[in-house]
Amino acid sequence: MTNDPLQKPLIGILCWEEGCSPRGLAQLERLPGNSTNPETFDFPVSYRRVKGATIHTILENPCREVLRTMIGEARRMEAQGIRAITTSCGFNAVFQRELADAVRVPVFASSLIQVPMVQSMLGKERSVGIITAKKASLTEKHLRAVGIHNREGLHIEGLEACTQWSKIFSAPDEEIDIPAVEAEVIGVARSMMETADIGAYVLECTDLPPFADGIRQATGRPVFDFVTLTHAIYQTIEGAA
Repeated sequence: MTNDPLQKPLIGILCWEEGCSPRGLAQLERLPGNSTNPETFDFPVSYRRVKGATIHTILENPCREVLRTMIGEARRMEAQGIRAITTSCGFNAVFQRELADAVRVPVFASSLIQVPMVQSMLGKERSVGIITAKKASLTEKHLRAVGIHNREGLHIEGLEACTQWSKIFSAPDEEIDIPAVEAEVIGVARSMMETADIGAYVLECTDLPPFADGIRQATGRPVFDFVTLTHAIYQTIEGAA
């Protein structure tokens, strides 16, 4: 399948406000495999920038006013023929129910919605390894909103202690070393295997799929992320009347 520019987009992606990303994050957003790079997909997607949606109002302090704006944009997407809606940040998990209830098309606000499925796939002695952009910001409310009610067998690690990755938060005006970030992400995945029997990984952050193959090669484990989810959803709606 190829990305045909004349093909009508079926999936809409609600993105952060234009120009609000820290410099390092903007670098990540340009990588193939990132949610905001259209070359990531073998099919066209429709992007919609959400006014007020930033690293502060989504990741650090989820804002109900921004949620209302997102709902308005989601409804406009639906009216224009979009058949499924997602977002460009996994921390929108906290808004999963409100977004899904606001429209009549499927909404998958976060890759974390895959976690209960992956838990069901693994034996009870094995853990699901969740790698998140910022562990301190991933709360029980986020997990419950996407159907994660069983914390047993979950092993969650954040990237905020990683030198290059953390510059997104601590030095937003500085560039980051992308190969070093990849090494940090893979290093976190490997270290998780030292303390838990990881059966599979789920990457919360939509900036992490460019490094998913590296994790697979380094750990020998399946990796689920925003891209695996979006492709799966597309297959369920392609050709639907």
